Amino acid sequence: MTTTQVRSGGQRDGEADEGVRLIDAGTPPARFARGWHCLGLVRDFADGKPHQVSAFGTELVVFAGEGGELSVLDAFCRHMGGNLARGQVKGNAIACPFHDWRWRGDGKCVGIPYARRVPPVAKTKAWKTLEVNGQLFVWNDPQGSTPPPELTIPEIPTYGDPGWTDWVWNTLDVEGSHCREIVDNVVDMAHFFYVHYAMPTYFRNVFEGHTATQVMRSRPRPDAATVEMGETNYSVESRSDATYYGPSYMIDKLWIGVDPDGDPNVYLINCHYPISPTAFRLQYGVIVAKPEGYPDEAAQAMAEGVAQGVAIGFEQDVEVWKHKSSIDNPLLSEEDGPVYQLRRWYEQFYVDVEDVQPEMVDRFEFEIDTERALTNWQAEIDANLAAGRTAFDPVEGSAQ
Repeated sequence: MTTTQVRSGGQRDGEADEGVRLIDAGTPPARFARGWHCLGLVRDFADGKPHQVSAFGTELVVFAGEGGELSVLDAFCRHMGGNLARGQVKGNAIACPFHDWRWRGDGKCVGIPYARRVPPVAKTKAWKTLEVNGQLFVWNDPQGSTPPPELTIPEIPTYGDPGWTDWVWNTLDVEGSHCREIVDNVVDMAHFFYVHYAMPTYFRNVFEGHTATQVMRSRPRPDAATVEMGETNYSVESRSDATYYGPSYMIDKLWIGVDPDGDPNVYLINCHYPISPTAFRLQYGVIVAKPEGYPDEAAQAMAEGVAQGVAIGFEQDVEVWKHKSSIDNPLLSEEDGPVYQLRRWYEQFYVDVEDVQPEMVDRFEFEIDTERALTNWQAEIDANLAAGRTAFDPVEGSAQ
């Protein structure tokens, strides 16, 4: 256990004031989460070239053979350690640039041009893959299990529909943080006001099995207009229904500027995969319903605008993560939401399947009472507007 402690004046090393809460910064898990992890868009890998991916504490190579099927192998050749991602795709195999050993998508070496025969034991690790929603997934499990069908990533019903745009996709590498930082946001109602300049009016969580859901309605802060993407009616609520399917892949249905009781007009993907125990690649993308009469180019430009707004939100989160401490023992108020219950849910992906406990997967529901928060937040906004300030200007606060 690691603790983070700041000494006060006159205090000796190792001493703590009576009653002072210390931070348990913990230690990142030594293993990587069991489950499906999205590596990116199929279209970005299906160009006939090898692609190197740093993930799960190792290096992978992604390639499409002449048949078009994507494969993922360990990147380092089992012959002399050459990097397959620096090689070439030849037929349905990836050829090592060192000695031209050729590895098929199932991990078998199928050719050594200068050798009489291929050693029978010439096999490398082939990662189980899944293609859905135009995205490529790999299955990670330290126990080496076959992915259960009930954990398959669900299809987005509007993906590929001519009435919707294609993906606008972004990636961002986060150093010095464990993946849990982003998952904690599922229950963090208050940070939407302080970090993302939104006012949640309804906030509910449901955890069950391998899924964790956040249902939120919110409206923008009038004193933070500069970060809103063209929003002018500050009384209009937006709706978000976001669900993690496993440890790292969230589908977020969004209602932006439309009736929140109708169909969503935006699908947002928020996903990540671990690079190391203290680094991960964050990926996010959107598809947007094309307004009637919009030409495809204009609709795609609109989707890019939505994606730009999403990017601002994630960059705001990353800026916090870069400067915060990891904390295994957060001190919570009643309105902070079920942080510990979420972390118990998340823990199921870091233990062997036989060690998953009922409290990690049993259904749990929690709704935050937003009344007090909204009253105090509105008073802060009114004071800013009356003084001609924005949410970004420093102002002396007062305890409520």
